[in-house]
Amino acid sequence: MHALLLSAILSVPLNGKEHLHTRAASPTPPTYRRTMNVLDLLLEEQTRQSRTINLIASENYASPAVREPLASIAGSKYAEGTPGRRYYAGCDVVDKIENLCKTELIKAFVPPAHQKEYHANVQPHAGSQANFAVYNAFLEHGDTILSMSLNHGGHLTHGHSVNFSGKNYHIESYVVSEETGLIDYDALRTKAHACKPKLIICGASAYAQHIDWRIFREVADEVGALLMADIAHIAGLVAAGVHPNPIPHVDIVTSTTHKTLRGSRGAFIICKKDLGKRIDFSVVPGSQGGPFMHAIASKVVAFQEAQTPEFAKYCAEVVACSKLLANLLKERGYYIVTGGSQTHLFLVDLSKSEGLEKVSGRKAEKRLEKNGIILNRNTVPGDTRSPWYTSGIRIGTAAMVTRGCTQKDMHELAHLIDATLRQTVATKTLQKEVKAFALKFALP
Repeated sequence: MHALLLSAILSVPLNGKEHLHTRAASPTPPTYRRTMNVLDLLLEEQTRQSRTINLIASENYASPAVREPLASIAGSKYAEGTPGRRYYAGCDVVDKIENLCKTELIKAFVPPAHQKEYHANVQPHAGSQANFAVYNAFLEHGDTILSMSLNHGGHLTHGHSVNFSGKNYHIESYVVSEETGLIDYDALRTKAHACKPKLIICGASAYAQHIDWRIFREVADEVGALLMADIAHIAGLVAAGVHPNPIPHVDIVTSTTHKTLRGSRGAFIICKKDLGKRIDFSVVPGSQGGPFMHAIASKVVAFQEAQTPEFAKYCAEVVACSKLLANLLKERGYYIVTGGSQTHLFLVDLSKSEGLEKVSGRKAEKRLEKNGIILNRNTVPGDTRSPWYTSGIRIGTAAMVTRGCTQKDMHELAHLIDATLRQTVATKTLQKEVKAFALKFALP
C-alpha cells in the first residue's frame, strides 16, 4: 500500500496543473489541488498506524488480497435485490460473486453435514444494519428483547436508549456478576421467565470468556423466544475453532467481518433456512438499497482465508497472547475483569487496580495514546463513573498479532502499558520505546 500511494502522490506535479490518472475516461476537475491531496492524508494515517501499538479490540488489518477487490470494477455495479431477483439489468456476473460469497460464508462457519440447512445474507453494510434487519424481520415496535446490558459488555445495537434498538423495542437486560464478571446464567433464566421476550440476544462487545450457547438455547426454548447470536467480535475465533460455535444452538447469527475475522468492513447474517426469505426481504428493501458489490467480493476472499490452517494458527495465537497479557498485567497489580481471557480481549478495572484507583478510563486512554499505545476506555461491571469517563479500559490483541506479535512480545508490551499508566518512566523515553516496538511489526 505504501509503495502504491507514494507512487501515486509522486506522479502529481506540485503545481497541480496535471491530473493523476491512468487512461482516465475524463479529466480531473481543474479545482484539484496538490495541497488537498487525500493520498497525503492516507500516508499520514499509515504512518500513524505503523508507529503506534494498536490494542483496540474491534480493529484489525485485512490482507492485501482482501483489500484488493475494494478498488475493483465491482463497485460500479448497482445490484439492488438478491441474486436472480435484481431490480437492475446486467447483474449476471455480480450474482455469481454474491452466490460465491454466501457459499464461502456457510463453509467457513457451518459444519459440513449441516450446510444445506442454513441460509446466508452477505449484503449488510455493517453490524448495526445486520442487527436492524433481524429486528425488522421478526419484531413489531414495542416487542421485548432480552440482551446483555451495555454497561456489562453488551453492544449499542442490543438496546441502548439512544439507539434505534432502544427506541423501537422494549429492552430487558441480563447482567454479569459484579464479583466474577461472568454471565449470571441463573439470573438470565429468571429474567427471561419474568419478561417473556420475543427475542433473546447472546453475544457481547466486551466479554473475555466463552459464552455457553447451550444455556441460552435452553432458556429461549423455555420462554418461546427467537435466539440470535451477535458474534461480531469473536467471528474469526469461531471460524477457526478456538471459540465454541453458536451455529448448532441459535436461530440467527449476525456479525461484522472486520474484527477477528480479518476482512474488510462489512457484515453478514446466517440463519436457519426457513427464516431466509424474511431476512432477505428485511435487508432489501426493508433496510438497505443496493449492496456494495466490491465489498461483497472482498468478503469472498476473507471467508476463504478464514478456512485455512494459517488462519486457525493466527487465531490460536491471538487468544494465547490475550490470555498471557492479561496474566502479566494481573501480576503487576491490575484487576482483570473475569480474572483472565479466553478470547481476543479483556477488561481492566482501574478502580480496583493497585495504585490506579483514581485514574479514570478516559484518563488512562489519553495517557496511553500520548505514548503511542492505542486502546479504548470501557465501562466495567458496577461502574460508578459515566460511560464518557468509565473506570475501565479494553485491551485486544488481534491487530498486533496480525502484524506479527507473538507471546514472547507480551512481556515487553505489558511493561510499556504499565510504565505508561503508572508514569514510572519519562514520557519521551517511553514514546521512543513504543515507536521502536511498533515499527518491528509491519502493517500488512
